[in-house]
Amino acid sequence: MDATAPRWLMKMAGVSWRLLVVVATIALIFYATSRVLLLFVAVFLALVFTAVLRPAVDALSRVLPRAVSTGLAMLGGVLVFVGLLTYVGVSVADRWSKLSEQFGQGIEDIIDFLENGSPVPITVGQIDQWIENGRTWVEEHGGELAEQAVARAGSVVEVLTALALAFFCTIFFLASGRQMWTWFLNQLPASVRGSWSAAGGAGWYAFSGYTRGILIIAVTDGLLAFILLTVLGVPLAAPLAVLVLIGAFIPLIGAPAAMVVAMIVALAANGPVQAAIVGIGIALIGQFEGHVLQPLVMGKQVSLHPVVIALAVAGGTLTAGILGAVIAVPLVAVAWTVYSTLRTPDPSPTDEADVPTGIEAYEAGESHP
Repeated sequence: MDATAPRWLMKMAGVSWRLLVVVATIALIFYATSRVLLLFVAVFLALVFTAVLRPAVDALSRVLPRAVSTGLAMLGGVLVFVGLLTYVGVSVADRWSKLSEQFGQGIEDIIDFLENGSPVPITVGQIDQWIENGRTWVEEHGGELAEQAVARAGSVVEVLTALALAFFCTIFFLASGRQMWTWFLNQLPASVRGSWSAAGGAGWYAFSGYTRGILIIAVTDGLLAFILLTVLGVPLAAPLAVLVLIGAFIPLIGAPAAMVVAMIVALAANGPVQAAIVGIGIALIGQFEGHVLQPLVMGKQVSLHPVVIALAVAGGTLTAGILGAVIAVPLVAVAWTVYSTLRTPDPSPTDEADVPTGIEAYEAGESHP
């Protein structure tokens, strides 16, 4: 039968069954990951924490034992994060009473506008009726809401468990990551250790580049939000900018949540017009991040084309929601870097001194986790 089949058909058949094997392998990986999702998330977070704290640990370990350097770096990271949240909370608490009064006035301004200035007038009676309908709906669906609250409570426990496991893994990744990687390489046949070492080094360098890119984007978002809120005269500009910075680490929901909080403060302080302007401004910052910063910064840090990054984020979101949006870019970056490293042929003896291998190029930039 092969002798009578056209050559192009045999080539297509060969490519097709190989593609089917690749697709089946990817599907198996996705299925296996979904069964141990908590473990996967914990390890991913541990690698992110390691990439962020590794430079500090390396610097401290020059004068202190590695274990002490690890503890100080992790303690410093926790204190910075908690300090940012505390700063936001204290700043809001100091002005809470005044903001509450201004917020009430802002609500009255909105109601007055809806009654007298809106193209479609809305009376106070209609608003009261809507509130009553909402209260009735909550009473009728109280059981369902309670069940969802219990389910969310279970999710919170899972999140805390993942964070605890991530911190536990981070300690060992920072303190003895090199030894762990060396132990893993020693379990492999000697003939493939060089390839695995080069691929692992290049993959880790790409993952670290992704983490650096996220930090750059978050800080840029926070600065732009601070400038916008300061120019508009919105109180608590610095704490709100910190919220925007933190929200940049949470795709899809982080930025909108920070925008709503900023709009509420602007409404309380300066009225509905200012609130609308703040909402539009922060939404534009989000668009700038998604269409300019993400492709440019991430494209440089992880060596991916902006189109690939956009497609990866979209595909990850459609496949696994927020989690998919978070992990899509680093996974694609690491996979492509590993593939590129493994497919690069060894240099000839005459070019060996001039052409760095994957691991040499990597070692010039950063160490293993």
